[in-house]
Amino acid sequence: MGDRKNIPLPSSPYQLVIICVNTAHPGNLGAICRTMLNYGYNQLRLVNPLCDVDDVEARNRAKHAGSILDNIAVFDSIAEAVEDCTLVVGTSGKREVGSKTSFRHFCFPWELSQRFNDHPGKIALIFGGEGTGLSTDDLQSCDFLTTLPTWEGYPIANLSHSINAYLYQLHSDRVQIHQGVDAGIPEIVPMENVVPPKLRETFIEAVNQFSLSIPGNQERADSIKNSLIRMSMMSSPTSDEITRLIGGLIDATTALQYTHDNDDWKKNRRRRIE
Repeated sequence: MGDRKNIPLPSSPYQLVIICVNTAHPGNLGAICRTMLNYGYNQLRLVNPLCDVDDVEARNRAKHAGSILDNIAVFDSIAEAVEDCTLVVGTSGKREVGSKTSFRHFCFPWELSQRFNDHPGKIALIFGGEGTGLSTDDLQSCDFLTTLPTWEGYPIANLSHSINAYLYQLHSDRVQIHQGVDAGIPEIVPMENVVPPKLRETFIEAVNQFSLSIPGNQERADSIKNSLIRMSMMSSPTSDEITRLIGGLIDATTALQYTHDNDDWKKNRRRRIE
């Protein structure tokens, strides 16, 4: 459990590069590598790191994402790190108001995907060091800025947690569009459990026939029918699940009709919906 599977990384219209400036804690560095691979990203660059990429804690925290540590590129400046990037985005939890708003115009993580998709090429997403963040000069070198929607009473998040939040959002958008189509995003959980109208109609009729086959008056039959339909639909079943329920209801109805010795059912309607 937790091992890396032999499937390709997801594809995107853009190439995302995570750049961390002055990263100090090897545990954070390892956690960043792990969260990057969790969401299918693997390009990490460091600017003036204050910890060793080969630190034991970094390796331990990276788990099966050690390949990202192995391929980290280290630079002396942000300018060098983003030299091959066509879009540079800075992150900050400092959301000042007043005169500084003329400089710090932010967008939220969920706005990034559309901007990135419209900008094919290599995109740098830059994070500052623990406890310091990006300097004003660093932020001014970016094309635009983004911030997490954290609570204003305590807005600064842990470095690896911040990266996790951004990559979760970016990859979630990839999953919604490409799950089951992209080899790197196999269909694990159906995105929409919407039962087609015709199948829903067949299910309701199967429930109706079943409820009418149960001994009792019409009021009892209606109560059973409504309860079965309501409980089934409230659980957001898939089309396959509804199809299996229909089969089970038909079998149950057929058994009840045989019990009632219904010759018409035996001859003309056995195991099908009309």
